Amino acid sequence: MGGQRIDTRLLEQLTERSQDLNSDALRITGRALADFGEANEPDAWWWRGGVPAGALGAAALFGSGRAVAATSKNDIMALQTAASLENLAVSVYRTAAGLAFIKDGNKTVLAFLTKTMRQHEEHAKAFNAAATRGGGTAQTGTDPKYAAVVKQTLPTLKGSADVVRLAISLEDVAAQTYTKNVGQVGDARLRRLFGSVAPVEAQHRATLLAVQALLKAGDESLVAIPTDVAGLPADVGGVGFPDAFYPTGKASPVTEGAVT
Repeated sequence: MGGQRIDTRLLEQLTERSQDLNSDALRITGRALADFGEANEPDAWWWRGGVPAGALGAAALFGSGRAVAATSKNDIMALQTAASLENLAVSVYRTAAGLAFIKDGNKTVLAFLTKTMRQHEEHAKAFNAAATRGGGTAQTGTDPKYAAVVKQTLPTLKGSADVVRLAISLEDVAAQTYTKNVGQVGDARLRRLFGSVAPVEAQHRATLLAVQALLKAGDESLVAIPTDVAGLPADVGGVGFPDAFYPTGKASPVTEGAVT
């Protein structure tokens, strides 16, 4: 990894917690999507392949028999934009995992990138499922604004720290966007959907911020089991959570990745 060192055990623990949080989010997302699908179409078969069967058997979040207005154009665009951000994240993580200094480097870092990429694939599927059930079109492309940024940045990636920096920016935009979307979409089930995915992206960012701090320390002794906690950089404990309340100033507008 170009001489860069990280605490492998810490990253393994953070990766496991990320997977646990994502699993919890998918259960919530599954219930929200099942209820949303039933409100727009009686048969919820469309989501059975995407969540555990038990999620579909849960009680409807807001009452199974209640009439619901047609999904608004604003809500559909928000879902499409979210899918475009997830598609971009998948593309970036896949590309990063294929870079020589990642692929042939620390296996724990590679495992984190691979697992996180799969989580973004699941999120994209959820957003697109909701968009199509609401009468819209699935977004298979990437967010145009940030795709342009990524295109310029990819050739400049020379080491793990560069990959982490790019991933942090993408996770932050996604987390801010979904946090803001909770207050922008009109359907309560979609608010639940965005509200379940936003903390997963925020947790990805928190993990990457901790890794970034360890990379900056550059101390080979950090790679040790058990970890020398006293030797860790002072800011590692709090660097992953710099905000008391998650900001939304960088949130993408709902129209940014909408299908036109």
